[in-house]
Amino acid sequence: METIDISAVKFDEKGLVPCVVQDYYSKEVVMLAYMNEESLRRTMETGLTTFYSRSRQELWTKGATSGNLQHVVELRLDCDGDAIVAEVKKDGPACHTGNESCFYRELFVGKDMKPFSVEGLYELIKGRKTEPKEGSYTTYLFNRGIDKILKKVGEECTEVIIEGKAGNKQAAIYELADLYYHALVMMVEMDILPKDVFEELANRHVLDKKIKQGG
Repeated sequence: METIDISAVKFDEKGLVPCVVQDYYSKEVVMLAYMNEESLRRTMETGLTTFYSRSRQELWTKGATSGNLQHVVELRLDCDGDAIVAEVKKDGPACHTGNESCFYRELFVGKDMKPFSVEGLYELIKGRKTEPKEGSYTTYLFNRGIDKILKKVGEECTEVIIEGKAGNKQAAIYELADLYYHALVMMVEMDILPKDVFEELANRHVLDKKIKQGG
């Protein structure tokens, strides 16, 4: 990826540039805000997203009041130089409503085109706990409690091992999906978020690189 400096940014006639904020783990677009040169420089200096409020006409750091800070992983500039993408690790929801993303209201969904996401499945499973649905297997698991949930996780682990040992790829994929689902049920029950697991994997990746480099 090409590395450039701030002089490549094309601010508009008001001295602003739109910044699309993307969750580092889920890759979901979580908000849109504006930066001027000062807020962009401060973002780069502090590592926290800082924007320019068009209504208040002042700088503001996301999460300074709520605690939902956004730690910048990377800033990318588009081909025309007039839009920025900020990839961030969030300390909490991006939206003032409490939603993870400001873009939580569906305007249009193409037929059979809505993509699958771990976060989406997690929220669906969570909904079966907070709003029990009669006849739902997921609700049944929550009603039976953690022991039943853990038993199912254990059973699916065994099925994965059996199919893996037999070399049955398609069957192994099926059983892995079952294991993944039941693991997510366990996570909801234990209040573990997908990003908690992603962060642990990311930390291991960093440590692994340090070991390989002799750090």
